[in-house]
Amino acid sequence: MKKIGFIIPWYADGIPGGAEMELREVASHLHYAGVRVEILTTCVKEFNSDWSHNYYKEGEDKTANGITIRRFKAKKRDTEAFDAVNAKFMSGASVTPEEEDIFLNEMVNSPDLYAYMDEHKDEYSLFVFIPYMFGTTYNGVKVCPEKSVLIPCFHDEAYAYIGRFNELFPKAAGMVFNAGPEAELAERLYKFSESGTKTIVMGIGMDTDIIPDPAAFREKFNIREQFILYAGRKDEGKNVHTLVKYFSEYIRRHETDLRLVLIGGGEIELPEELVKNGRILDLGFVDRQDKYNAQGAAEFLCQPSKNESFSLVIMESWLCGRPVLVHESCDVTRNFVSESNGGLYFGNYFEFEGCTDYMLKHRNTAWLMGSNGKKYVKSNFDWDVIVEKYKSFFKEVSGEM
Repeated sequence: MKKIGFIIPWYADGIPGGAEMELREVASHLHYAGVRVEILTTCVKEFNSDWSHNYYKEGEDKTANGITIRRFKAKKRDTEAFDAVNAKFMSGASVTPEEEDIFLNEMVNSPDLYAYMDEHKDEYSLFVFIPYMFGTTYNGVKVCPEKSVLIPCFHDEAYAYIGRFNELFPKAAGMVFNAGPEAELAERLYKFSESGTKTIVMGIGMDTDIIPDPAAFREKFNIREQFILYAGRKDEGKNVHTLVKYFSEYIRRHETDLRLVLIGGGEIELPEELVKNGRILDLGFVDRQDKYNAQGAAEFLCQPSKNESFSLVIMESWLCGRPVLVHESCDVTRNFVSESNGGLYFGNYFEFEGCTDYMLKHRNTAWLMGSNGKKYVKSNFDWDVIVEKYKSFFKEVSGEM
């Protein structure tokens, strides 16, 4: 095959975030497997920066493992016009096609990038875009849809219903989905089966040789009691406030030493009294091995988010041998739990209480759920499995079998 060009609005080895990390890992593992890959991106620093400011120098750069990065200047944008339309999307208001055009043209964009793609497209087998809602994806796919593959990371949100996407995305050559429910949503919105776009439910690759040390976590952080673990960003968008509320009610109703341990960035208001008496412990950022040790030591991981396209922390918890508890309103995580038989799900406080009681009182069954989850991850998301699936899919889509 010729080169595979991965296109993302911004790129750096250290940028956190789901789509950024997914691209970094996919590109790196394909690179190690001998696939020629490049990253095409803007000079913008990151999501939370000014999308008109070219932080990086344009031109060629290299990742830590030697993959070529091609950076292109971002164009000056009308932030006020974009923000006005984006506010309508966020509030659920009706948006006209003309306003959709403002949204897509006044976000992060690079005409220099699109010109490069057009001029050099014969050097590439495919252009792979991630995620779906940015200008670099929409305007990039328009350059050569017949060579375009998306890793869209679709959610059931207002942006997914943009009419311009419905006009363009069915013309793309391929779609790579992180989970079955995402593929079902995409089919409902864009009818890819009718357009001939090739699709695959890929998932996200995992390093599956995780070895947790629960005793080391308990010793380092002086936690002897049973605990529920939350790992990830702490904000209302992740529904962590619901977990805190339900946990607070649970210990009010039960004679128990159970703790709630939170790890990860962000801030959320916590009950002062429960923090003071050590019932809720917010450890903030911890290093990777400490995270694995925490996952191995927990009774279970609770992932309360209602809006996930995957969930690395769920997979990590299973690799550490522990079950998970997820929210029933998240189709993706509930589907993972059902497919793997690796945990339970809840929709209200009393279901949370019942699930917690069950896993605390049925330790052997909880262990079995964790074991089921571990087998599920190794069978479906080990990097050796994912790399072969990507190589096969790219060959099929490009016609270079």
